[in-house]
Amino acid sequence: MLYAPEDTDDEPGVTVRCQDNSSVGVTFRDRFGLDADSVHYAVELRAPGLTSRLDEVVAWSGDSDLAPFLEGLAADHRGWDGERSWQTNDRDLAVSAAFRPGGHVGLTWTLRPWPKGAGGWCASVTTWLEAGEQMASLAADVRHFLAGEQQSPPGHEADEATRAASAHDQGRVAP
Repeated sequence: MLYAPEDTDDEPGVTVRCQDNSSVGVTFRDRFGLDADSVHYAVELRAPGLTSRLDEVVAWSGDSDLAPFLEGLAADHRGWDGERSWQTNDRDLAVSAAFRPGGHVGLTWTLRPWPKGAGGWCASVTTWLEAGEQMASLAADVRHFLAGEQQSPPGHEADEATRAASAHDQGRVAP
């Protein structure tokens, strides 16, 4: 699993890679705000034979956004029955979560621009994460990304090196 800005730009982002297949992933990037009531961002999906990007997902202030949904999944690290789901108000980004024995959560990320328009498309990938620490880290990283907060203050190279070493030991890569 990887939580990091992509190496090709200086914009903050969050990338989640499936622990079962690191070529499957989801990236949140290109965050911007047009006003105080919303945050816009891009979501990219990757899997063997698939690359998909939705350029303008909108999170509205005061709405139930993605971070609390992920935090709830992390809090229920002992599992649940059935499937849990979340979607944006525009229904262009949806996430469903399923718990499997062994303490892992499958997150199926679906992009569906123009859900009511003719000629629309849909793409999905599923990332499997550890139910406790990895889900909690993902929830925190998504919250920071949506809020526009840097995850490490500039000038704290030692802290970043420690995070990178720790993340590497856990199968993740950090900035």
